[in-house]
Amino acid sequence: MNRNLNSFIGCDSEYKDANIVLFGAPFDSTTSFRPGARFGPSAARSESFGIETFSPYQDKDLTDISVFDYGDLELPFGNPDKALLLIEEFTAQVLSDEKKPCLIGGEHLVTLGSVRAAFSKYPDLHIIHFDAHMDLRDDYLGEKLSHACVMRRAWELLGDGKIFQFGIRSGDRTEFEWAKDHVTTRRFDFEGLDSVVRQLQNKPVYFSLDLDVLDPSIFPGTGTPEAGGVSFSDLLKAILTLYKLNIVAFDINELAPIYDHSGSSTATTCKILREMLLALY
Repeated sequence: MNRNLNSFIGCDSEYKDANIVLFGAPFDSTTSFRPGARFGPSAARSESFGIETFSPYQDKDLTDISVFDYGDLELPFGNPDKALLLIEEFTAQVLSDEKKPCLIGGEHLVTLGSVRAAFSKYPDLHIIHFDAHMDLRDDYLGEKLSHACVMRRAWELLGDGKIFQFGIRSGDRTEFEWAKDHVTTRRFDFEGLDSVVRQLQNKPVYFSLDLDVLDPSIFPGTGTPEAGGVSFSDLLKAILTLYKLNIVAFDINELAPIYDHSGSSTATTCKILREMLLALY
């Protein structure tokens, strides 16, 4: 693979040397409210040069690790089945080369492609999911492949007791009722995350971050903003807790930069992604 010329800051290693492979999935064809997440990966790259490679939170620098930025996958607009297959194939290649994939969405449905690949390699896969929304609908307006259904499709692979959700503050009543018997859901915040981290020691874990878990007053640049939410500091603290786990793949999604002309949502995304890369490598 050749390195992307427009890389996320500090992520300019060659593929053969990298321990993390960053790639974008600019897809938002199933968005149920406001489209625009397809522009998230490119915005994060271009705006990343407004931050530093050094993290004062972790006393680490992106130059201390090796990250290869492939750039964005070419995904067919309007065809979620094919888009997911392309994401799955790319993720599988990265995993087969014993590297850790980091996906930048895109709407949250793109997570399913990477989860499928990770599950193929790690049958005992678990998911930690930060989000405002449960994403556990069986279908949305008759469609099984929707960003509103992504965790339900993931559950069909993993089974009961393998998905742990935090920050949830929105969902259909039937989602909350169904979740009681199948997944672990923490409403509104990250309480109990430490216990889950202890529970999942030595298990393969996929981490999925939907940025709308943040309070929209500080992160308006997303397709389905939901009042309430966590602070940047609380989210960062939760992410840094995950370094103790065997994170085999991870993603960050649902930045829709066109809804925040100040650029602060994109800048926040860049900072969170830097901390994820440093904490989870």
